[in-house]
Amino acid sequence: MSTTVSQTHASRQPISKHVTAGDALRNHWPEYVMEAAALGAFMISACVFGVLLEHPSSPLNQWLTDEALLRRALGGIAMGLTAIAIFLSPWGKRSGAHMNPAVTLTFWSLGKIATWDALFYIAFQFAGSIAGVALALLLIGPPLQHAAVNYVVTAPGPGGSTVAFVAEFVISALMMSMVLWVSNSRRLSRFTPIFAGTLIATFIAFEAPLSGMSMNPARTVGSGMSAGQWTAVWAYFAAPILAMLSASLFYRLWRGSDQVFCAKLHHHNNQRCIFRCRFGEL
Repeated sequence: MSTTVSQTHASRQPISKHVTAGDALRNHWPEYVMEAAALGAFMISACVFGVLLEHPSSPLNQWLTDEALLRRALGGIAMGLTAIAIFLSPWGKRSGAHMNPAVTLTFWSLGKIATWDALFYIAFQFAGSIAGVALALLLIGPPLQHAAVNYVVTAPGPGGSTVAFVAEFVISALMMSMVLWVSNSRRLSRFTPIFAGTLIATFIAFEAPLSGMSMNPARTVGSGMSAGQWTAVWAYFAAPILAMLSASLFYRLWRGSDQVFCAKLHHHNNQRCIFRCRFGEL
């Protein structure tokens, strides 16, 4: 089984209540950096495709001026494929590619990630998102600042912040439900990245008009920091976190907390695992 090395490593990780922040940083800093790099790369891709599809001077935008749904569908496919590539990259396989504080908090609540690891994951996710948009600005320049692109910020649609909150809650709950049910399935676990990428593409195509399709507090902050725009930011923090925690509660009530085997989205690899891992049992 391809997970032997990773699972063996994980099974030897001592689960200590006395691990300090320094211990965690010293031992697991590569995974933290990988989380930052993963979300940073995702944000750069979002900025690039945002300009290509939405800037008025872009040939692609001019060709599809009256085809908003098609532009969103193309953007969704691009970002879904970006996410899948990150999940399946060597770094994504090693860190687990959470790329989202709500995902990390959910696995922490399930007892699959130590507290200091969770805190550092979240800090590096925010840092990676902010750095990714800043780097995209250096690479792309003024087109990223144009009002039609606006650093690909996530903002409520015409329905306002309440509709945005509900929409973000629904898509976040669907995503975490999928992750838990699929990644903990012996038959389907290896396909978790494909399922996740497909949902991202679908949500961008059809849900984006309601909330901008964030599902991720760090992703929202990355764009908001550069744009200086924080419209209904509370919704982009509260909805994903509450939704994913609710999805995990439902999963535990339905299947039991012992049916969560690891916090990685893709575990069919030989990369080390720093989580409280039982994937070998699956």
